[in-house]
Amino acid sequence: MSLHPRVVVCLDVKDGRVVKGTRFEGLRDVGDPVELAARYEAEGADEIVYLDISASKEGRGTLLELVRRTAEVLFVPLTVGGGVRTAADIGPLLRAGADKISVNTAAVRDPAILSEGAYRFGSQCIVISVDAARDPAGAAEGTGGPTRSGWRAYTHGGSQPTGLDAVEWAAEAVERGAGEVLLTSIDRDGVRGGYDVALTRAIADRVGVPVVASGGAGKAAHLRDAFVEGHASAALVAGILHDGLTTVGALKSALAGWGIDVRRTDPAGAATPSRGAGLGGLR
Repeated sequence: MSLHPRVVVCLDVKDGRVVKGTRFEGLRDVGDPVELAARYEAEGADEIVYLDISASKEGRGTLLELVRRTAEVLFVPLTVGGGVRTAADIGPLLRAGADKISVNTAAVRDPAILSEGAYRFGSQCIVISVDAARDPAGAAEGTGGPTRSGWRAYTHGGSQPTGLDAVEWAAEAVERGAGEVLLTSIDRDGVRGGYDVALTRAIADRVGVPVVASGGAGKAAHLRDAFVEGHASAALVAGILHDGLTTVGALKSALAGWGIDVRRTDPAGAATPSRGAGLGGLR
């Protein structure tokens, strides 16, 4: 587990370009993934998450060449997700340069991918991606009624509800071998009103592995709340960086001012030589 709370930058990729939207919709082009990955690392990002957000919907694998080119410019860890359908898909991504592999849709369909992946590659490489939203009023037909926690897990890029309670599913996924939880609040995604701290805390307090809070970052105080109130090990940011509203260095400076023990950057904004909180280190 990381010694420092991590600031993680997410690159949602569609058709080879980084995109960003609101609540997983209204996607807009924000740049080249390789260039952005290098820039955010230079600003002090502890990790980069690369999600091929259309792969599952399109029924194809992750774009390996893009993963390889992105990994070649990074020294911080790279997590890759999207289009992983079986445990056999994990090896090529690790060989292409990924440190960790995130799975969502495939794990819901066949949870054995988690245990098989952990057995073959180590649980430190396996990330369960949980896209969650609060249940609407009343029970959703065909999804098993209301969830126990009030949050439901979704698949296929947040477009398809499941019958799974998000908190219970995260705990089961960890029991099956996942070494980290990437938790995205669909309700908060792109809104910039803050992470779903209650959801984050519910899962972080339930599992014994790091939880990455995602969805809703609008300012540095939101990251602080994810760490202090949500008990997250990492906070993921995207849109506020893509739109130039802040930088990783500025976020970390604010966090340090509040006593959050983040890995610091030098005065120019470049990260200190470190693999940060990297778990895989396979390339």
